[in-house]
Amino acid sequence: MSVDPQTQMRREILEIPDAVERLLGDGAAQVEATASAIRDASPRFLLSVARGSSDHCATYLKYAAELLLGLPMASVGPSVKSIYGVDVSGAGSLCLSVSQSGQSPDTVSLVDAFTRTGAYSVAITNDATSPLAKAATSTLPIHAGAELSVAATKTFVTSLVAGIWLLAEIKQDDALRKAIRALPQQLEQAVHCDWSAVIGAVTGNSLYTLGRGPSLAISNEAALKFKETCLLHAESYSSAEVLHGPVSVVGEGFPVIAFAAHDAAEDSVAEVADALADKGARVFATTSRVKASEQLPHVRTDHWLTDPIALIASFYAMVEPLAVSRGINPDTPRHLKKVTETV
Repeated sequence: MSVDPQTQMRREILEIPDAVERLLGDGAAQVEATASAIRDASPRFLLSVARGSSDHCATYLKYAAELLLGLPMASVGPSVKSIYGVDVSGAGSLCLSVSQSGQSPDTVSLVDAFTRTGAYSVAITNDATSPLAKAATSTLPIHAGAELSVAATKTFVTSLVAGIWLLAEIKQDDALRKAIRALPQQLEQAVHCDWSAVIGAVTGNSLYTLGRGPSLAISNEAALKFKETCLLHAESYSSAEVLHGPVSVVGEGFPVIAFAAHDAAEDSVAEVADALADKGARVFATTSRVKASEQLPHVRTDHWLTDPIALIASFYAMVEPLAVSRGINPDTPRHLKKVTETV
């Protein structure tokens, strides 16, 4: 009997295009109905409730909401309710909560409090029957199917897509809607981009990831995945901040990945990437605008706000074999389990 050489994480990364395709087919009615209700509610600001990878999704949605809708979005710590027992009013807000499982008691309690105090709350989750879904005004199932690897990959991507799709429908932005519908084919290309040069460059135990604007969320997620699947000390910084203090750590050959979308921040990210390369760092960047850094193969989508989604898919396809090359099973990172129920 043959043995499957792939990890579960690898299989789930390769499922990303199909999972997004399924979401676009099965999720349309709920996304459109929720967007219509939100337009009627006319929120004055947005709130987010999430932890871990889901919080990185919320960071992406924060930038997207502020850039698309012109409304501020703030992240509220679940401990405000679960530990300190304070009900923060959600009146006049759109609350976006993100959780693969929808199980964590602290997230659920805060979303419930926001709903009770007047927020229009939306749960983006892979379990439409979860406590989080029951606490929210509306639920957007991400239709990712079962995710067995501890490290979230396809559920992160489908959460990104569900969230940006909701914002596109609220805005009624036809160009963004069209770009979202084109994502499955582009993600199929993205998960096969060759980032093996990064694997060869990561010889120590520390590195930086960079981003700016919506791509900062991708940098944050990449740093987390380096930690949990490869046991590497990875730190994420805005390209606007890294040259202030963190640059002191950079030495000869220090690995850096700069995530750049085709947006207004692309030139500034490229400039910082090259500045670090000039200081001796081994810098990889997802833009053709670099001179001293090494350009990574990347997929440009049909909209600058969806570019980061393709970037994280390519990253996932690299970090899994990096973990394997270090003798680590990325499906079962040490000290971790799939669902963390924080109080």
